[in-house]
Amino acid sequence: MKTPSSPLLLYGTPLSQPVRAVIWLLLYKDYPFDMIPINPGSNKDNGSRSPVFLSKNPNGTIPFIEEPDTGLALGEAHAIMVYLCRKNDWHDLYPQDPILSARVDWYLHSHHRGIRDASLGIFAPNVRKDLNFQEAIIDMANAMFRRSLKSLESGWLAESQFLTGEQMTLADMATYADIGQLQPQFSNLHDFEPFPNVRRWLHTMAQVEGHDVAHVALTELGDISAQAPDIKSIINANKRGFKVIAERVAKIKTQ
Repeated sequence: MKTPSSPLLLYGTPLSQPVRAVIWLLLYKDYPFDMIPINPGSNKDNGSRSPVFLSKNPNGTIPFIEEPDTGLALGEAHAIMVYLCRKNDWHDLYPQDPILSARVDWYLHSHHRGIRDASLGIFAPNVRKDLNFQEAIIDMANAMFRRSLKSLESGWLAESQFLTGEQMTLADMATYADIGQLQPQFSNLHDFEPFPNVRRWLHTMAQVEGHDVAHVALTELGDISAQAPDIKSIINANKRGFKVIAERVAKIKTQ
């Protein structure tokens, strides 16, 4: 891997599920980057709906990256992760073999109307009670999540250690970002007891390099199953995440 002359710029916040997936990938690969705080949904100067950010990323979503060495600007977590793997020959996470990479793509393309709904149906409504999510949307997201969780248990994880085979890929990191956050050691918002294959996989993924640093904001936020966090708690969790991630990246840059 060629070390970039200027660190990658990653826009987002540590409590964002897709941002966290990208953070984890970069930490796992000891890839230097700088985080630029962006508040999702805000139209203030540091918000994802601010005129400056929208001029870079018309969709106004996070994560978003800028690559100073090439001038690349790119949004969407899965697109970012695939790009980084292709560019840096991280074939362990995104196979070079087109048949094997097709299986990873299959999962990634299905994620947004499946496991991603863990965030829309469970995590976000419990974190941000002030946003008044529509009950019909929450119900639909929960139904999609339950169906997708069953497909993980009886399909994707039934006969292999990881989602697409015996080797961890981007599919696993992307999936964990959404359902891992629901575990008792984090938000404690879902019971995985009926899903032994998923529980086994969650335990395995928690041992992967970079996991604890990438998820430190969730650890700071803690159990929210009984009471939603206040804004101060959310801000503090993100601040803690930024701090610990920056400390880890500083070590990467000196290697």
